[in-house]
Amino acid sequence: MTPLPAHAPDACHTGPGVRVAAPARLHLGFLDPDATLGRRWGSLGLCVEGFETVVALRLAEADHLSAAVGVPSGELDRAAAHLDRLRQHWPATRRQALALHLAQTLPPHAGFGSGTQLALAVGRAYAELMGLPADETRTPQLAQALSRGLRSGIGIAAFDQGGLLLDGGPSDAADHHRIAPLLARLALPGEWRIVLALDPQQAGLSGHAERQALQTLPPFLQADAAAICHETLMRVLPGAATDDFASFAAGLNRIQALLGDHFAPAQPDGAYTSAAVGQLMRWLGQHHPTAVGQSSWGPTGFAFFASTAAAEAACTAAREAGQIDARLALHIVSARNEGARVARLA
Repeated sequence: MTPLPAHAPDACHTGPGVRVAAPARLHLGFLDPDATLGRRWGSLGLCVEGFETVVALRLAEADHLSAAVGVPSGELDRAAAHLDRLRQHWPATRRQALALHLAQTLPPHAGFGSGTQLALAVGRAYAELMGLPADETRTPQLAQALSRGLRSGIGIAAFDQGGLLLDGGPSDAADHHRIAPLLARLALPGEWRIVLALDPQQAGLSGHAERQALQTLPPFLQADAAAICHETLMRVLPGAATDDFASFAAGLNRIQALLGDHFAPAQPDGAYTSAAVGQLMRWLGQHHPTAVGQSSWGPTGFAFFASTAAAEAACTAAREAGQIDARLALHIVSARNEGARVARLA
């Protein structure tokens, strides 16, 4: 698919379409990065409101790509590559011209799962528009066709269901084509809020750099993997299920501390990619009842609070204490307890 000039007409040459709004997800931690307990990875994650990737795909007279102002050009290239791959996977659909528009995207390499959500949004729109068989185009099948979910399955579950999610890691550590099974899904209590700290001047590791970093990390101890599994099963999930914020926060803080120490050699600020985010998260953790950490490779940091009032008060106190770097963007968001939103376009 070759992009046309920005001024090329498209509205008058397009037909029916599909719009998909895919949610952001936070990666809250791996269970066992080195398979010391027999199964590698396994992930804990959460869908959040306030951030989306929004894709519109329409039938057209000629192929056309476009994006809203502010969408990085690289994201349009990635979307086009996904579309080409889908056409190759279902050859019978190749001849249909399509107009693809990116109305909005998640910040790339920021810890929101932007790559998986973009791929699945394009994939779902394509499957719906082309009327592909449901048994061939469920989300796990689309993820496999687009080579997503190689380590973590929470991005796939986030797209389908939203909520607080736990997966069991790929079924075979040597087989990167098997999607991790979803073990648990809970709706986070509606009153809870998450403060997200974004640093637009930093980017988390990805691709070759990520693979290299993983190879240089020290072994992850079995005792630490066991502790993370115990915290997840006996504090984080029960805390969410029973609206016990203190238990949830204590468990998540312990998980983040163990993983932060493990991944510190590959990150500029120890447990954090962004020094500014790290400074704020550490301060919040010391002065307020919260659970703090970094989503995936960051640089986005998160802090959970039991209410909007608690989150706002903590942000105000941090600002007054000079703990919020000018380059950081702070957002107070709620959990998103549903997956992608799909709509038909006339």
